[in-house]
Amino acid sequence: MASILFLYSTIDGHTLEICQRLQAVVEREGHAVTLRELTKSPDISLDGFDAHVIGASIRYGKHRPEVTRFIENHIASLESKPSAFFSVNAVARKPEKRDPDTNPYVKKFLKSISWRPPVIGIFGGQIDYPSYGFFDKNMIRFIMWMTKGPTDPNGTFDFTDWDDVDVFGRKFCTLVAIDD
Repeated sequence: MASILFLYSTIDGHTLEICQRLQAVVEREGHAVTLRELTKSPDISLDGFDAHVIGASIRYGKHRPEVTRFIENHIASLESKPSAFFSVNAVARKPEKRDPDTNPYVKKFLKSISWRPPVIGIFGGQIDYPSYGFFDKNMIRFIMWMTKGPTDPNGTFDFTDWDDVDVFGRKFCTLVAIDD
């Protein structure tokens, strides 16, 4: 049984929901999972964990800067043990944008860091217009209008392919098992 740390950066909570789903998948495989929000635990040590997963959401085209800082500050640990990364973004609502080579945000992010995670997942996020303030609601509606996405200001839209999340979790467990 491996001890696995899931670090996540979330703005509206959906990345945490994905982590919780992944936690269930990984725990069914017999591993122990610890969840930590990266923005609330920026100094967390990776020591004591056998493997690591970092999940980060996008807002206005970027992952939060603390995700990049954390990765660069812990590159040796991330590269020395099984590790994975996943991104949550509304562009991935389109199946052709769920690959590291086709998702513009992940492509840009991977160019900005030196870590090369062996397992990368890209999941469609969630748009929850009723929970947003005036600025975010209107900016996101405008972006969705431009990209032919949903714009109903009263709607909540979950673009996550939960089967893909499960596949990512099982793939990561395979990586952990190889390292044992």
